[in-house]
Amino acid sequence: QVRLVESGGGLVQAGGSLRLSCAASRNIGSINGMGWYRQSPGKERELVASFSLGGTMNYGDSVKGRFTISGDHYKNTIYLQMNSLKPEDTGVYYCERFGLWGQGTQVTVSS
Repeated sequence: QVRLVESGGGLVQAGGSLRLSCAASRNIGSINGMGWYRQSPGKERELVASFSLGGTMNYGDSVKGRFTISGDHYKNTIYLQMNSLKPEDTGVYYCERFGLWGQGTQVTVSS
């Protein structure tokens, strides 16, 4: 069974940047359909950014203009470049593919 493994989380000051990675444990053929979600304290899990099945990039309203999703089909990996981070971006960031979830990586933004 494919596993999704996230990495790159950590503690950063407001205004800083982080880059998350999510790698599939074996060849999945395409990164289309993969995405990033986050769960912040006291909130429901929400979409951060994703690739549609056609490869279109989609973003949650709160991260538009600050976050960028990218990926590499050959490495079976997607990335999330997060710039201008805010304390409200704090949460556990999860990678998802067709209902399969990674274990999550913690992002903490201090004010």
